[in-house]
Amino acid sequence: MKGSGWDRRLVVRADDRNLVGHAGIVLLRKVADRVGLTIALTRALPQGVGPGWRDRGMALVQLACAIALGARNVLEAEQLQHHWRMLFPHPVSDSTLWRTLETIDGPVAVRVERVRAAIRRVVWTLLALRPGGFPWITVCGRDLLGWYVLDLDATIVACTSKKEGAGGTFKGTFGHMPLGAWVANTRECVAMLLRPGNAAPNDVADHRSVLAAALRQLPLPLWSKLLIRIDGAAFSHGVLEHLQSLTTSRRRVRWVTGWAVNDTDEAAIALLPEHVWTAALRQDGEVHEINNPDGERLFYQVAELTGVRDLAGWPAGMRLIVRRVKPSRRDAKQLTAFEKRTGWRYQIVATNIPAHQGLSGVPGSGQVWFLDALYRDHAEVEDRVKATKRIGLGLLPSKSWQLNAAWVLASTLAADLDAWTRLLLLHDEPGLAKSEPETIRRKLYHLPARLTSHARRRTLHLDQTWPWASAFTTAWHHVMKLPDVT
Repeated sequence: MKGSGWDRRLVVRADDRNLVGHAGIVLLRKVADRVGLTIALTRALPQGVGPGWRDRGMALVQLACAIALGARNVLEAEQLQHHWRMLFPHPVSDSTLWRTLETIDGPVAVRVERVRAAIRRVVWTLLALRPGGFPWITVCGRDLLGWYVLDLDATIVACTSKKEGAGGTFKGTFGHMPLGAWVANTRECVAMLLRPGNAAPNDVADHRSVLAAALRQLPLPLWSKLLIRIDGAAFSHGVLEHLQSLTTSRRRVRWVTGWAVNDTDEAAIALLPEHVWTAALRQDGEVHEINNPDGERLFYQVAELTGVRDLAGWPAGMRLIVRRVKPSRRDAKQLTAFEKRTGWRYQIVATNIPAHQGLSGVPGSGQVWFLDALYRDHAEVEDRVKATKRIGLGLLPSKSWQLNAAWVLASTLAADLDAWTRLLLLHDEPGLAKSEPETIRRKLYHLPARLTSHARRRTLHLDQTWPWASAFTTAWHHVMKLPDVT
C-alpha cells in the first residue's frame, strides 16, 4: 500500500501547556459577568462557610456555560471544564454541580427567576442602545414596530428510563412534555414549565402558569403592545378567555391562535361564496402559489369567517380566518368528508385583532391575508424549540423531578447566555447571530487557543487563518465595551 504522505515524520506528544480548548467560554462567561448575572446568582443561591465551600452562583454560571457549549449532563459539564482549566484553574466537580441543583427548590427557583428578569431588563436596555436598536420582527414585509411577540409551544422530551413524572405522550412516545414561551424578537426562552408526559396539550392551568412566568420575565415598558401566538394544540375556551383578560390599562394584548375545525365550522365554510376567497401571501409579501404539476396557477386562499360562524359564548371581538390549501398526498388520509368533497384542506385561525385598526402602527395588519401570514410566522417557534433542546433541554439527567426541574432552569440560563451573546456581540455577524447551536459551536465557541503571559498581561492567541477569527476578536471587543453593571 502506498501511504498518503500526510503523516510523514509525524510525532504525537502530550508535552505542551497553556492550551485552551473551546475558547468561546470567554465570551459566554464575560457576558454573564458584565450584565451582572454571576454576582446576582451568588446572592440568590444559598451561601455556606468553610474552606472547601464553592460559590453556588458561580457554579451555576459554569454549568450554564458548559450546557451552552454542548454538555448534555452534569458529568459532561465537569469534564468540559478541563478544556479551559488555564482560564479557570479550579473546575467545579460534578458532585458540587449536583449539590447546586439540589439547592434549587421552589423558593430558590423563584429567586433565580427574579434574577433572570432583572438581568433581562439590563440586556434589553443595552439592545436598545446598540446599532440598529431593539430587534422588531417583520411579517409580509411589514415591521411590527413597538410590538413584542411571544410564542408558546410544547415539546416532547423522550426518555427510556422510568423517571419521575415521565409517561406516555399523545404521540405514542414516553417521556415529559414541557411547555415553554419564546420572545420572537430576541429568540430568548423566557419560561419553561416541566410537565408530565401525559399532560394535556390544551391544559388551561399550564398555559396560565407559563404566560404568567413569561410576563414576569418581559421588561415591558408602560403602555406596551404585546402579541401572543399559540398553535391549535392549545385550543380551548379557557385559554382564549385568559388571553382576552391579559389586556390592562397599561398593556394592550393581541393574540392569534389555532382553531380546531368541527362540523359547525365546515357548515359555515360551505356558506362562503367563491368571490370572498383571496390569495394568501408568503412571508416575503409575494403571492403564495401551489406547486401544481398540471401547470395551472393555483393559490393558497384565505377568507373571513367571522360573520358566518356563530361565535356566541366566545370572547367578544374575536374573529375567525379560514385558509384553504390543496391537500398533499400525506394529508389524504386525514381529510374529512367535507374536505374530500370540496377538494380543499381547511385551517382556521382565531384572533382578537380588529379588522379596521389591526396592529397599531402596522398598515394593513387587520386584513385576512396578513393575519394568516402572521399566524404562519409562528411556525418559527419550532426552530426555537429545537435549539433549546440542543442547549440542555433535550435530555433530563436525573430520575428526580426536582433535579430535572433545576436542570431545566439551568438550561434556560444557558439559552439566555447564548442568546445574549448573539444579540450583544454578534450583531455585526448576522450569519453567526442566527445560526444553529451546532454551527456557532463549530465556528466560534469550540475554537482552540493558546494562553500566554507577558508584562503582567495575559493574551489568548487564536489561529489567524481561522475564517471566523475576526468575528471572535470583534465579539470580544464588543463585550469589553459593555458597561459593567456589577
